Amino acid sequence: MSDQCGCGSGHSHEAPGATTTVAAPVEVDRREDQINLSSVAAAKVKSLLEQEGRDDLQLRISVQPGGCSGLRYQLFFDERTLDGDVVTDFDGVAVVVDRMSVPYLNGAMIDFVDTIEKQGFTIDNPNATGSCACGDSFH
Repeated sequence: MSDQCGCGSGHSHEAPGATTTVAAPVEVDRREDQINLSSVAAAKVKSLLEQEGRDDLQLRISVQPGGCSGLRYQLFFDERTLDGDVVTDFDGVAVVVDRMSVPYLNGAMIDFVDTIEKQGFTIDNPNATGSCACGDSFH
């Protein structure tokens, strides 16, 4: 059995739109040449934007120096578009990555988990060679 999600556990995930809730990300056609946003994360971003009452914002994801491992992720809503930004649409959600962050985020999967143990956005990044114990930074 092939591991379609790349998580290494040997299981398969249900297709997007399935009625059951799964803690693992639903990944379809993960692209290695750009950032990826799961359907669950896209739905959460849409929900947050609706709560804000704004339709002019985009989800900006960047990599900044900092954290105990050297680099850390920043996710925030932004109305700006800068020179060199790479904008990708996921189910109506615009995800923006600045040109300096693109090489660090190519192939990364942004997901949203909502379990009893953890709630929030997660980033599965194949470019990270290591991370800190708290999971806040990588290198």
